[in-house]
Amino acid sequence: MSPVTATERPGLPLRHRRGLTVADAMEPWTHQIADDSTVDRANDVLRGSGAEYLLVRDHDGRCEGVVTRTGLRSAPARPRHTEHTGRTTVGATAHQRGPFAWPTLGLALAAVAMRVRRLTVWPVVDEDGYPLGVLTADRAAFLLAAPGGGAEG
Repeated sequence: MSPVTATERPGLPLRHRRGLTVADAMEPWTHQIADDSTVDRANDVLRGSGAEYLLVRDHDGRCEGVVTRTGLRSAPARPRHTEHTGRTTVGATAHQRGPFAWPTLGLALAAVAMRVRRLTVWPVVDEDGYPLGVLTADRAAFLLAAPGGGAEG
């Protein structure tokens, strides 16, 4: 069996004797919000950025989950003129929470887990729970479908 060549997986490091991992496929997260921010604020960030999701971080900076536009729509609506103390926080919404992916997890296994959990985006965290990036279902599917993707080298 010949080793997988770099031309079979352009832009990825050559992996010998193992397949792709989440680290090979994760992307940086670009938009985030604190879990104690209001749903109104999260909606403003989503509208302003054009993003489909926000990474939710707790007061220590650890990953708390992901909130999507759809998830925010299910939050109780409050008029803009109410007091800040009465507003729903992002942490109180029904958003995606852990467990999260880790960089050494096999990409094929991660893709299966995402399908089973019906996730389009999955935070990738270090051993202390701090975010390293995100794995999207589209990116995982693309890399696994590429010649040599996910195959043993």
